Amino acid sequence: MHSGSPRVLCFNGYALDLQRCAVMRGGRELQLRPKSFDVLRYLAEHAGRLVSKEELIRATWPNVFVSDGCLVQSIKDIREALSDDAHEIVKTVPRRGYLFAAELSDGELDSRPPMIGSRHQELTFCRTQDGVNIAVACVGQGMPLVCIPTWATHLEYDWQSPIRGPLWRFLVDRVRLVRYDGRGFGLSDRDITDVSFTTFERDLDAVVDALHLHRYAILGISQGAAIAIAHAARYPERVSKLILHGGFALGRNKRGSPKEAEIAKAWIAIMRQGWGDDNSALLRIFSSVFLPGASAEQIKWYANLLRLSTSVENAIMNRCAVDEIDIVDLLPKVSAPTLVLHCRNDNAAPFNEGRRIATSVPNARFAVLDSENHVPIPGEPAWSKFIGEIETFLTGV
Repeated sequence: MHSGSPRVLCFNGYALDLQRCAVMRGGRELQLRPKSFDVLRYLAEHAGRLVSKEELIRATWPNVFVSDGCLVQSIKDIREALSDDAHEIVKTVPRRGYLFAAELSDGELDSRPPMIGSRHQELTFCRTQDGVNIAVACVGQGMPLVCIPTWATHLEYDWQSPIRGPLWRFLVDRVRLVRYDGRGFGLSDRDITDVSFTTFERDLDAVVDALHLHRYAILGISQGAAIAIAHAARYPERVSKLILHGGFALGRNKRGSPKEAEIAKAWIAIMRQGWGDDNSALLRIFSSVFLPGASAEQIKWYANLLRLSTSVENAIMNRCAVDEIDIVDLLPKVSAPTLVLHCRNDNAAPFNEGRRIATSVPNARFAVLDSENHVPIPGEPAWSKFIGEIETFLTGV
């Protein structure tokens, strides 16, 4: 396809969104592994032409030796996702290759915001002081709760995530949920050059100012906790409550630990090799460090989220900035009522970092969750306590 090609290709009731790397049907995104999506996209972009196995492998796995079995598995995944049992969409030409046989038409992206329950998510944009466009989503009613992004976020895709979606759906029934994609991620500007803790603060400032929020609660998870703390310390008159989960006051390079510094370097090296590929070492490390209790399906969703949310270059810039975080001096300056949650066996953010926040923020409540995951997964016992503590804290005086 040429550069002027449509962003959406429609066939047999399906929509292939080339920009978001997603396959849609009836407004619902189908689950498809990143490499399988690449195969489907290549075939669709060359619809009506026989594509050899060798060409497909070169296009999908460039500069990597893989067996025919990888391609066969991808074709199987595609047919399962498209319910193509009769091979009417993707035809096999014995000993030669594959043919995308469905009739394609140009489509348009559905401009309607996602439905959450009976409500629409309102999507807008605001501009930071340094000229970056930040995507903002609001849904629900009541007290504004501003959720600071961690990384690999996507305002639309996150709703369908089996890991993140349940938390947003829980909150939207209780507050006016305000979320935004940080610079370089999701629907915000991707072409960026400056990522630092200062830019994290700029993004949040731009969001609350654009929405004319004068009094609001903040939810900060992982790296978002440090941003929330810094904001609450600077604007005590604006922040009504602070919820911090899996947070840390010191990034890996600031903890005075050679081991932590080595982990930071290793993490970036692995990201360069396998961003968005659920067969890579990246996802195996993610599974064992961030969410050791995640299922294969949840890992697959995360792989798709990585690809959809940003480029590996932006992700690495973000990671490097996070590793340099140091807001220890700001902890005693927080005056808002604060709830600190942390999983007891969290390997991504050390438990002692959560304890440091809880002991340094005046009068903070500390809730320890019996989980090995960075964030509790719906279905595990810690999940009920996680959302229960948040609900009690939000509804209390």
